[in-house]
Amino acid sequence: MARTQGSHSAQTGPRIREAALRLFAKHGYAAVSMRQIARDVGVQAGALYNYTPDKQALLFDLLKGHMDELLAAWKAEPTPATPTLRLEAFVRFHIRFHLARPQAIFISYMELRNLDPDNFAIIEGLRKRYESTLTGILRDGLTEGSFAVPDPALATYALIAMLTGVNTWYRDKGRLSVDEVSDIYWDMTCRMVAR
Repeated sequence: MARTQGSHSAQTGPRIREAALRLFAKHGYAAVSMRQIARDVGVQAGALYNYTPDKQALLFDLLKGHMDELLAAWKAEPTPATPTLRLEAFVRFHIRFHLARPQAIFISYMELRNLDPDNFAIIEGLRKRYESTLTGILRDGLTEGSFAVPDPALATYALIAMLTGVNTWYRDKGRLSVDEVSDIYWDMTCRMVAR
């Protein structure tokens, strides 16, 4: 049988990931079959296995790709001199990065439970690396006397939940720009950690 038009390796792999991301975000991981992903991409179902061993590996690849991109993007950000400036940079970065990737964020939180234990441990480790960045900033601010946070680890969870929660309501055509949202959330963060 002839290959489906556009099914060349360099194009098909990314198209499979894009289709899986879109379908998992829309219908949920459990409700999406490999056959549906293949149909969306325009290839035979068997062709998917040239690019991924199974649906679990595809989900893991999406979640790990997201975390790798997040960590690399944060590492590329400038590092301000003070804990307060670093915290502001983190808040603004987190909102900007996550609002640009609504589907990836949705499955990163909603489909984490569908990873097998080994894959879950890897993603959880990457998440902890990112969270530890914020915890370190809060500890530095506490040591310096800039922040009053009784438990930096707990404050990290609260802040990340608050910042990521923007994805549940923000719309591009809404009344607030990304910068305006960032300004408001930075102000709320300041109040949360204020001395």
